[in-house]
Amino acid sequence: MTLSSPLIDKNVVDRRRAQRNPELAKAMRKTRDRLLEQTGKANYEYEILRIYARAVAASAVPIGLFVAIVAVAGFTVGLKQQMGIWFALSVGCSAFLALATRKFMRTPQEAVDVEHWKNVFFAGHALTGLGWAYFASIRCTSCGIDFFPFAQVLVLLVAMAATAIICSALRGATFAAFALPIVTYSLTSGRELPPTFHGTMVVMLVMALIFFTYIATHFNRSSRMTLAFQSEKDGLIAELETANAMSDEARRRAEEANLAKSRFLASMSHELRTPLNAILGFSEVMSKEILGKMGNETYKDYARDIHTSGQHLLNLINEILDLSRVEAGRYALNEEPVRLVDAVSESIHLMQIKLQKKNIHLTENFEPELPLLWADVRSVRQIVLNLLSNAVKFTPAGGEIQIKVGWTAGGGQYISVRDNGPGIPQEEIPIVLSAFGQGSIAIKSAEQGTGLGLPIVQALMAMHGGEFRLYSKLREGTEGIAIFPAARVMEAMPAIKPKARPAKRSRAA
Repeated sequence: MTLSSPLIDKNVVDRRRAQRNPELAKAMRKTRDRLLEQTGKANYEYEILRIYARAVAASAVPIGLFVAIVAVAGFTVGLKQQMGIWFALSVGCSAFLALATRKFMRTPQEAVDVEHWKNVFFAGHALTGLGWAYFASIRCTSCGIDFFPFAQVLVLLVAMAATAIICSALRGATFAAFALPIVTYSLTSGRELPPTFHGTMVVMLVMALIFFTYIATHFNRSSRMTLAFQSEKDGLIAELETANAMSDEARRRAEEANLAKSRFLASMSHELRTPLNAILGFSEVMSKEILGKMGNETYKDYARDIHTSGQHLLNLINEILDLSRVEAGRYALNEEPVRLVDAVSESIHLMQIKLQKKNIHLTENFEPELPLLWADVRSVRQIVLNLLSNAVKFTPAGGEIQIKVGWTAGGGQYISVRDNGPGIPQEEIPIVLSAFGQGSIAIKSAEQGTGLGLPIVQALMAMHGGEFRLYSKLREGTEGIAIFPAARVMEAMPAIKPKARPAKRSRAA
């Protein structure tokens, strides 16, 4: 299995969705359920009344036009007096309802008595019901028996549908407005209409009232659910903003603490190294008996142990200081033209003793005639040394290491170090790439390191604008690839040809 490492983060963490998404989804579900429990108990009567008031205010003009059209149609069939009375009554009731909704909209929420305003709005719809009841009681003997009662029913159906849609936020408004008109129609039209026709019209009106009341109730329920979801969304947004603010604050504090630590360690280079150099120097003098025989072999062994431990501690301090300088922004790159093959060859020469000690065969595969690279040669050597040290550490005696230098597909240059060691489990790769992180194989190994080699490689490659990738598979080995971008490759400039001098003219010419 392969995994490429993130480059920007100082401490690499596992960002794979397979591990993070279930926990995130579980937390979101818990928050959603809790908010639903809260919103399910919330009282949305005020918001529902505002929805109702806005709908009534917006539909005042269309309803007025509809009433005017019906009145004009009544005028054309000779019902001028009846239609005039009905028009005045309808406009007056609608005006009362419009004024009530307007006053409600201007009243502050804390001063609103929801039950009082509900009663006011129901009273307004009852008044409009009086107007429609008067319309249902109108009779026209000169219009024809089959025409006018059917037209009345048609107008009542249209008005009922419009009221159910517009006033759906106020539960029961449709019934309050049209129960009386239906009763009035059934009582007043029965004397003049045939029983079958009259019964059909009444049944149609009753069924329409039931149907539109159901539709209005359904719309009312939808409005409440919409408000509940809106409240839930607002609650989630508030919680996310709070969590985000807390996360930003925690990250800021962590970055400040990390930066303070890095600055402290970067400034402690002299204070930490000076006593260690004295320990290493004196222990080496004692172990080699430069000033004379010690007289006791045990003391001589102790001196060797002191020197070995001091050397290990010095290497650890150097790596910590290097990483701290990079994190603190105090690691300055001394960039110059570098031949990548030469820098790698010098690093291999420094590792020859360790390679020979474990009888490891090193295979070199270098691309010939690579152009120069604009980089820090010291950083390049450290990158190669860290990769080779890891490879030597985990390659068994008599094993093989392959090192390659060549072109990338994008025009950059790369360094690849591959070993045939035990490999790294896929789930441990992010741990290996983090500071002081060690895999299970490294912990079991006798040659435990500091866990800073690969993080330093990542940091140095990031400073060069490149990337570091780690590929590994159990029982097949590990490959580390340091990739320099194409922008750092220096193109060879063509040789400048001398300009031909013009031939001198002879005096005779």
